[in-house]
Amino acid sequence: MAKFDLHNLLKEELGNNSKDLVTRPSGQAIRERIEHDIEQEPDASVIALDFSRIGVIDYSCADEVVAKLVSRLLSGEYGDKYLLLTGLNENQKENIEVALERKDLAVMAELRQGTRVILGSLNNYLKDTLELIVKKKRVTSKDLADARKLEANTSGTRLLNLHKKRLVRRVEEVRADGKLWVYETL
Repeated sequence: MAKFDLHNLLKEELGNNSKDLVTRPSGQAIRERIEHDIEQEPDASVIALDFSRIGVIDYSCADEVVAKLVSRLLSGEYGDKYLLLTGLNENQKENIEVALERKDLAVMAELRQGTRVILGSLNNYLKDTLELIVKKKRVTSKDLADARKLEANTSGTRLLNLHKKRLVRRVEEVRADGKLWVYETL
């Protein structure tokens, strides 16, 4: 996992001692730096944006940094990578969530107390599936079908949709009975 300390990036890019991520131009400078650094990371990397030393993030900065990163990640601009927000407090979570919901996007986040949550917009059946994966850490299509009493193709589609939204990792495993996809938490 590649961890990006947003407080350090804020100091390096804007040259001030503020702990707050505010204004769209500031957000653009931070996002462009993150985008440059993401390119250096190998495929299948989880990019963790650490908010633990950040104070406030306003809506415009949340939109510029988080929503645009998620949107571009989904469009394939960064290759096969994943985004995880870490160290969020409740106020940061709220502003980021509004920015994501307005663009119908979602991202995995870990709050300061360690709880994993989904931020943004996600269908209830996908939320339920994601909650199972977070709880179990690793799930196959059969695991999901058994746990939620689903048809095999339905469980496979749900898992694939979560992977396409970059909310879970997909790993191919070879077992005695053949190859299968395993979906894992970030």
